[in-house]
Amino acid sequence: MKQLLTILLAGLLLSSQASAQTRYLDQVFDDVKVTDGVVYGVNATLLYFSIFQQAVPEPLFMDVYEPIGDTASKRPLVLYFHTGNFAPFANPVTGAPGFNGSCGGTRKDSSAVETCMRLAKMGYVVASCDYRLGWEPTNPDELRRRFSLINAAYRGVQDARTAIRYFRRTVAEQGNAWGVDDDRIVVWGQGTGGYIGYAVATLDQYIKIPTASSDPGKFLWEQPPGSGNIIPMVIESINGDVNGTTVGVTPPTITPNPNDTLCYPNHVGYSSSFDLMVNLGGALGDSSWVDPGQVPMISFQVPTDPFAPYTDGILTVPGVNFQVVEVQGAYVVQKMQDDFKNNDVFKLAGLDLAAEQQNAFDRSPVGLQELRTGLYPFVRSNPFDSAPWEWSDVVPGNPTCNVGPDAKASALAHLDTIFRFYAPRACYALGIQSCINAIVGAQEPLAPTSIDILMAPNPAISEVRFAAPEDKMIIDIQVIDAMGRIVRDIPGVNAPTYFLQRNGLPRGNYVVKFRLAEGVVAKVLRME
Repeated sequence: MKQLLTILLAGLLLSSQASAQTRYLDQVFDDVKVTDGVVYGVNATLLYFSIFQQAVPEPLFMDVYEPIGDTASKRPLVLYFHTGNFAPFANPVTGAPGFNGSCGGTRKDSSAVETCMRLAKMGYVVASCDYRLGWEPTNPDELRRRFSLINAAYRGVQDARTAIRYFRRTVAEQGNAWGVDDDRIVVWGQGTGGYIGYAVATLDQYIKIPTASSDPGKFLWEQPPGSGNIIPMVIESINGDVNGTTVGVTPPTITPNPNDTLCYPNHVGYSSSFDLMVNLGGALGDSSWVDPGQVPMISFQVPTDPFAPYTDGILTVPGVNFQVVEVQGAYVVQKMQDDFKNNDVFKLAGLDLAAEQQNAFDRSPVGLQELRTGLYPFVRSNPFDSAPWEWSDVVPGNPTCNVGPDAKASALAHLDTIFRFYAPRACYALGIQSCINAIVGAQEPLAPTSIDILMAPNPAISEVRFAAPEDKMIIDIQVIDAMGRIVRDIPGVNAPTYFLQRNGLPRGNYVVKFRLAEGVVAKVLRME
């Protein structure tokens, strides 16, 4: 029998030519229902501090996209976070667009809506989420810029995790009104949302902020200036914990807002975990936040991005070009993901667009040509074209904006590539059985869907029982790891049940292929 990589390659090539459409690989629904302005939490914003001289509670809104005509009751969930430089898109006084120096910055951006519509048509439930805004990008004091940005990003992480918990709470307490599978959650960040995505995937402990190792003093400062008192720029008791589940209150000695509440807990008691991060642009606050065992990441970035570094570099403010802080981009982060084997699951599905991905690396600038499993670089001749998946009709005259029908056509073509790269990898990262059946079944005949194999327990720790229906017989079994290797080849089973002993199989996802007289059944097994 051929190795799985060969099977998957042939399967993907064949499935791309077939007329049948597969949920989560293709857009199988024609219409989408959008529920606008759903409140997923309330938290404290400093955006209006100049007016109120204190933080004020702000509702956190999202738009929820669902495929129309869908009969599935549990669908994977994507939480989408838009771009915008952590600042309002429109001028608060005049309403003029482009106040944030960006071509967008709301959950209604053209690219945001297009992305969410495509995901919903593929069968996902999608929540396009707002998050708290506000920092000091034009403050002449570099430390104040850095302080305000890390606090804005921290609030973004809290809000993202609040949104995750909101959905888990609806599953537990509200009869799963949105029909989501809260065991399969994706965080998808675009532009500034990419910064949130990177951070929510890696900033799992508060202590990582004051101990950021790429620059030990990065997120520390002297307060008050000249006092010799070095403190973190983010403090849990003031800002709340990294999940946004504890109250954060300023101390009485802080002026001009003593005893001000900076964090209100939402949906406490539910998990903030998720399963896959996707980012279009953005960067990571500090490379030391990446650890083994964290979620897989799929990244898209322009190597010449002038604002968000592709490797190690200084984040700058668009428009005024003020420097803020050193960050790490996709080329660095994805190397760590590969080294830590966090992205190994993509090696099962990482065949579609593999040749195009390699070609993009080959065309990348010198020194940036080493392949990263989860990274697709968009090589551009225009150094300011840092977000080729975006277009806008509302900020004409800004040379960094993609405006007009030609720009829209180009952006849609880039989104085509993004989705073709994303879809099969997400299928395996989320363990979506229908996707795996489609990929494997394109090469080998599948058993009828009425024939299933029970695997229990799954996830498994030491032993797992495989059981076919009473009148069916398992002929042989193959267990395939995330590298595409057959790690267990068990011929001649010829029985309706089989007990698989772990015997040293590492933690991770496996594809188990059962051959029956009626065809192949492919199942995802998780070893904990």
